Amino acid sequence: MELILKYFPDLTAEQRARFAALYDLYAEWNARINVVSRKDFDQLYLRHVLHSLAIARVCRFDAGARILDVGCGGGFPSVPLAILFPEARFTAVDSIRKKITVVEGVAAGLELGNLTPRCARVETLTERFDYVVSRAVTAMPAFVGWVWNRIERGRRGTLDNGILYLKGGDLAEELALTGRPWRLFDIAAFFDEPFFETKKVVYTAR
Repeated sequence: MELILKYFPDLTAEQRARFAALYDLYAEWNARINVVSRKDFDQLYLRHVLHSLAIARVCRFDAGARILDVGCGGGFPSVPLAILFPEARFTAVDSIRKKITVVEGVAAGLELGNLTPRCARVETLTERFDYVVSRAVTAMPAFVGWVWNRIERGRRGTLDNGILYLKGGDLAEELALTGRPWRLFDIAAFFDEPFFETKKVVYTAR
């Protein structure tokens, strides 16, 4: 929790309480349904919560902005982002029912009314969104193909509507295959911890 306050010192009392509650909530759910690797569970705030919040260092979402988290797993990055941006609306989608069960349980435990978990494949969605966020779900050409027609043009935050994707390593070849222009943001520029040395937020506008 201290790690979150180090980089986000201006949280409201409610946001602090929700971030503080994450550890016990995920510990309880992870004991039933393993969605966070047990070997790094003690690093939950570093490797999952703070990593998710790197997106907030790149783009701040407006009130009413619609954000889709694709392949959300246990709720990352959507759960931390929904805490940070209570006026934005998040939809967390995963095709694996047990993962969505965890997200439902965590969202209910936090009384997070701006997050809607859904068990679905992204290709079956019909709604449109302002931003799509995700964390290393698949290769970027396939991902762009899944989500591109779900993104509405416009600007509902500090960047034009588009894709904000958490990924690590050498991405040049993979991103080139999408045929899109991308901006890469080094997470190490925002957060000091060595874990983030090779990690990036990659962004393209709709």
